Amino acid sequence: WFMWDDLVRGAIGAVVLADTRRLEDCFPALDYFESCGLPYIVAVNHFEGTPGYEAEDVREALTVPPQVPIVIMDARNRITVVESLLALVGHALDATPA
Repeated sequence: WFMWDDLVRGAIGAVVLADTRRLEDCFPALDYFESCGLPYIVAVNHFEGTPGYEAEDVREALTVPPQVPIVIMDARNRITVVESLLALVGHALDATPA
């Protein structure tokens, strides 16, 4: 994670892309963004051949705080990617003190 501090400098937020087949791989990223206070969302990548999960099931499995948006998307689908990025921008704006 030595480069992450440089990569997030100036960022408004982050998208943690979650693969439901390997949710445990999300924990380091979630811990990092929580510790540095960078707004983030969790985007659950759902595509053919993977089991479908509800956002709240993923929230519980990853212990994501209730104020963090969780979106279901398909990383191959431009529309769902744009919707995920819009959710991040909205969350970052909400999380920024006025």
